[in-house]
Amino acid sequence: MRARFGGLETPGGFVFELTGGSLCLDLANTLDERPTDSPKERLRSYDDLVAWSKQAGAATPASVRGLRAEAVRRPEAAAAVLRHAKELREALFALFSALADGRTPSGPALDALNAALPEGLARLRLRRHDRGYEWDWEEGETRLDRMLWPVVRSAAELLVSPERDRVRECASESCAWLFLDTSRNRSRRWCDMTVCGNRDKVRRFYERQKCHRP
Repeated sequence: MRARFGGLETPGGFVFELTGGSLCLDLANTLDERPTDSPKERLRSYDDLVAWSKQAGAATPASVRGLRAEAVRRPEAAAAVLRHAKELREALFALFSALADGRTPSGPALDALNAALPEGLARLRLRRHDRGYEWDWEEGETRLDRMLWPVVRSAAELLVSPERDRVRECASESCAWLFLDTSRNRSRRWCDMTVCGNRDKVRRFYERQKCHRP
């Protein structure tokens, strides 16, 4: 079975379930079991944030060692970045959960994303390669928040894209993960059929069994 939860240590490192289909949605999904009385925090430390960033592609493998070393040198700054990442995550969840529900996102959530845009987009650069040019991120001094730059860009691009109409929220009562519905008829209900979909099937099976009991 695939690991669903962040912070699960394996021989290969930390494994997060990335089912959002977009970097910004994958960050929003790092708070698990959100609708329940006991949501599960998957970004418990700055190192968890770095591990998520590496797996999600928000930080290059080459930059990860530098980020961790810098966090050891500047623990208070790393803690501040972690708090900021969680604040951004909640703003992203508010934005895209509203869109998934057909509602207009709240002003404060959009304001939070707009406030983060200048910091991130100011680090965008054009880099030449064999086939032409591509977007890249500023190199040089290790910035503890560098993994948030592509997240912010991802969120802005999704908001202005027609793809925003494909944002869905998992139908499981205990999940609420966000994802892009890329199915042909736009009927996907679960973040992951092997987890929430099967869980719902089991629940409905037992409910039917109860109804047929004498």
